[in-house]
Amino acid sequence: MANALYTRLQATAKRLIEKYGQTGAIKRISPPDPIEGGEGSTISYPAKLVPMSYDQRYVDGTTILANDRQVYVSSVGLAVVPQVGDIVSAGGVDYRVINADPNNYDGVTNVVFIVQGRIVA
Repeated sequence: MANALYTRLQATAKRLIEKYGQTGAIKRISPPDPIEGGEGSTISYPAKLVPMSYDQRYVDGTTILANDRQVYVSSVGLAVVPQVGDIVSAGGVDYRVINADPNNYDGVTNVVFIVQGRIVA
């Protein structure tokens, strides 16, 4: 059963992301068929999100680069859980997910997804 505190936090995160964020997408690329081969397919899932620059004290040049973005994605209504390798599209820019944090404290409610995105070259 979902904890009421986390449900309220999820609603607050949704409200703030809708107010200050933008509409974007999470793109999941599936690998090609192992027998038939061919191209992999890309499925796009609409999302509400906020891309933000990392504070300079966290940019170390190896784990977090200067062009990386911290992307907050609303978990409400999102059909997938962002994972490493996905592409997050925000404001016409594509970011590859390098690291993902579901912020799931009780094992039931995903409060907000925070992903580290690196610009796709």
